[in-house]
Amino acid sequence: MRLHRLDITAFGPFGTTQSVDFDALSTAGLFLLHGPTGAGKTSVLDAVCYALYGSVPGARQGGQGITLRSDHAAPGTRTSVTLDLTVAGRRLEITRQPPWERPKKRGSGTTVDKAQTWLRERDAASGTWKDLSRSHQEIGEEITQLLGMSREQFCQVVLLPQGDFARFLRADAEARGKLLGRLFDTHRFAEAEKRLAERRRAAESRVRDGDADLLADAHRMQQAAGGTMELPELTPGEPGLAEAVLTAAAVARSTAREQLTAARCRLATAESVRAEASRTLDEVRERHRLQRRFAEARERAERLHERSGAHREALDRMEGARKAETVAPALDLRDSADAEHRRAADAEVQARALLPAFLADAGVDGLAAAARRAAEELGGLESARRAERRLAELLDERADLDRQERADEEVREDTETWLADWEATRTALQDRIASAQQAAARAGELAGQRDTARRRLEAARTRDRLTRDAGTAAEQARAAREQALVARQHWLDLKEQRLNGIAAELAAGLSDGAPCAVCGATEHPAPARRDAGHVDRETEERALTAYQRAEDRRTEADRRLSAVREELAAAGAGAGDTPTERLARELDESEEEYARARDAASTLHAAQEQLRAAEREHELRTAAQRDAEVRAAARVGHRERLDLERVSLETELTHARGDAPSVAVRAGQLERDVALLTDATDAARTAEAAARRLKDADARLADAAFRAGFDTPQAAADALLDDAAHRDLQRRLDAWQDEEAAVRAVLAEPETVAATRQPTADLTAARSAAEDADRAVREAASARDAAARRCAELDRLSARAAASVRRLGPLREEYDRVARMAALTAGTSAENERRMRLESYVLAARLEQVAAAATARLLRMSSGRYTLVHSDDRAGRGRSGLGLHVVDAWTGRERDTATLSGGETFFASLALALGLADVVTDEAGGVRLDTLFIDEGFGSLDDQTLDEVLDVLDSLRERDRSVGIVSHVADLRRRVHAQLEVEKGRSGSRLRQRGA
Repeated sequence: MRLHRLDITAFGPFGTTQSVDFDALSTAGLFLLHGPTGAGKTSVLDAVCYALYGSVPGARQGGQGITLRSDHAAPGTRTSVTLDLTVAGRRLEITRQPPWERPKKRGSGTTVDKAQTWLRERDAASGTWKDLSRSHQEIGEEITQLLGMSREQFCQVVLLPQGDFARFLRADAEARGKLLGRLFDTHRFAEAEKRLAERRRAAESRVRDGDADLLADAHRMQQAAGGTMELPELTPGEPGLAEAVLTAAAVARSTAREQLTAARCRLATAESVRAEASRTLDEVRERHRLQRRFAEARERAERLHERSGAHREALDRMEGARKAETVAPALDLRDSADAEHRRAADAEVQARALLPAFLADAGVDGLAAAARRAAEELGGLESARRAERRLAELLDERADLDRQERADEEVREDTETWLADWEATRTALQDRIASAQQAAARAGELAGQRDTARRRLEAARTRDRLTRDAGTAAEQARAAREQALVARQHWLDLKEQRLNGIAAELAAGLSDGAPCAVCGATEHPAPARRDAGHVDRETEERALTAYQRAEDRRTEADRRLSAVREELAAAGAGAGDTPTERLARELDESEEEYARARDAASTLHAAQEQLRAAEREHELRTAAQRDAEVRAAARVGHRERLDLERVSLETELTHARGDAPSVAVRAGQLERDVALLTDATDAARTAEAAARRLKDADARLADAAFRAGFDTPQAAADALLDDAAHRDLQRRLDAWQDEEAAVRAVLAEPETVAATRQPTADLTAARSAAEDADRAVREAASARDAAARRCAELDRLSARAAASVRRLGPLREEYDRVARMAALTAGTSAENERRMRLESYVLAARLEQVAAAATARLLRMSSGRYTLVHSDDRAGRGRSGLGLHVVDAWTGRERDTATLSGGETFFASLALALGLADVVTDEAGGVRLDTLFIDEGFGSLDDQTLDEVLDVLDSLRERDRSVGIVSHVADLRRRVHAQLEVEKGRSGSRLRQRGA
């Protein structure tokens, strides 16, 4: 990081705009920032820190915004800090403006404007600045990433503020580790630790999962073994778990096989006992069955004797029913004839009720004659019905003729009205077609004029733009020429200064005994000395390079100006001198006229279609008018024929229908009369026949009852049984006979009689003994099956456990290897004696380099007394690796840096900070620190030590680094020629550069 320029406005004690040219101050490598107490020396460093991070260092960070504003600033001047710097090879410019309480533009009072930030980057090729961002957050993240340090770390390494100069020297190992980690980019080593830890956790998780599955199988085997299997008290991940599980599984399998053999023996014994008990139970059951059979037969015989009277009554009832069955046909015939007679009589009464009163008492013959007369009259109305239907058809035809006549009359009237306007309509459409054709031709002409106007307008706009570009290019070319002249003059001045001090430059390369490059002498009694303003060769060459680049930019600017002018001439030829606004109006007018002509031309097709449609309609209407006239002539003769036929039919119908309104009504009346008379005749004849059949049935029934032995037909009917009663009575008689035969057969069986002579059978005791034997067999079989299942389950789980152990072997080896590496890098392994993490190990190596680089300067500052050394010792119970001690050459002892005096602490911490900057710069991935500031502390040094410290700081120019000393020690103003003085006044402080 190198600072180039700082602009401060209304910041801290500075009421007006002040600028610091760090490039000029850094030429000598060492410059002094001095001034009275309270003038604002530290405020310059605050401005640098505020430009980079948006806040000021340390305890001075009392707030943001208005607290940074100078009390000496004018009300209308806004606080602003602009820093021009190079970091990570990029030239950047940062501008920050804190919140500003300013007077309102209208009215009284004040208003607060928000804070603003700008970040720009300079293009090395063109030398121009381009905006990158205006976001506070984006700019803060970008600067922090480029610098690689936070605000506090930046203040420790680059801005060493007063009171905090020795913080890094006295910091503990944790704080040193965080700062060194950011500076040396050791994040990748921390990531390696993290990655190894993650891999260890992942491998451990897989091993634990596998062990958990193995333990789960072991517990399943324990459950299958019935609790006889003993498992060790181990958790997943512990060594020896697999061997213990496999051993316990083998013991459990052996025990299960022994239990299976014993269960099979017990099952065979129980089965033989069950067979004997089963035979005994069968014998007892048979004796019990026979004894019970004989007892039941005796009980049934007693019940039959008790029901013998009812049995004899049933036999008598069955005999009477058999006699009554011979009279049953006569009874059925008489019931059927009686029912038929009643139905016929009811039908006759109903039919006579529908007849006229004069026919209600007529006989069968009278009803038949009346029906014949009504039928004959109905047959004579058929011709009248046909006439009536024809008359209706004639009336419909006459109405249809009238409708056709009205429709044709409407067609003739509409056609005559339309044809009256035909000529005017055709003429209007032809005029529209002619107008649209003229508009289409006009639109084609206007399209060409519009395109020409459009091209002229585009050329005019290009001409105006190139005119502005030509002015800008001319201004850039002028500025480039001025910059080239300034750079050339600066180079010539530096070249002249170098030539004036060339003797001192040549003398710097002289050594005793070596010949002089100018005179050849080997002795050099009075070599020339370099003064403070001497210009070396590198400075001259940089100025020459800057001049050449400025000259290249001038040439490029002239080339761009010529190209723009050529394009401007070409555009002017196409547009002429006509103003762009006038050409734009002309184009708009041309567009509007073209649009009107195009709209008018667009109606051509529609007008042509309308004309063709009108012509087709003219033809159709003329043909329709002729067809209507022909149909009207034909209707006259047809109407006359229909009228003559209608008169003849009306005369015939008047005679046929009589008093009825129509022939159909008269025919309906006759049809109802014929139907009623016919039904009444049939009902009277049916009633007479039914009465004769009922009389015959009564005579037959009386004769059949007498022959069957019954006194009356009613007695025969009472003795008769229906089918259900007959079947029930026969069933009871059959059941009595069957029961009597069965009882006699049982009481005569020899085995049953023999069983009654034996002792009573104890079926309950025999059944209980058989059940006990059967239960014993089931229990033995269940025990045998359980033992077999236990053996099979233990074999299956043992095989799965063995497969799991084989599968976990490589995982466990990988876990052991990764866990060992993770513990080693994390500092928790016994192999890591100093408990040093991998990142701490790398940082310890860097700190050792820093201590070595710092010792080179500390030896000069302390006249060879003190040396800084890195220590790996552990502090208390913490981890080791980032300890820092000082070795006193006078005593030969190594002691803590806290035992140094104030002045010794100052130059020791200064040497350490410079060594840290050197190592960071040399580190490939580190941040180059080309500008350092040292704030106070020089007052604690004696003259000799001050000279040695300044010599060390002056040597920094060899590495193209500059150091700014912030101090009010008067002796430094004599020793350091490049100075930035802060002058204090009532209107605010001012900055003045001297000797640069």
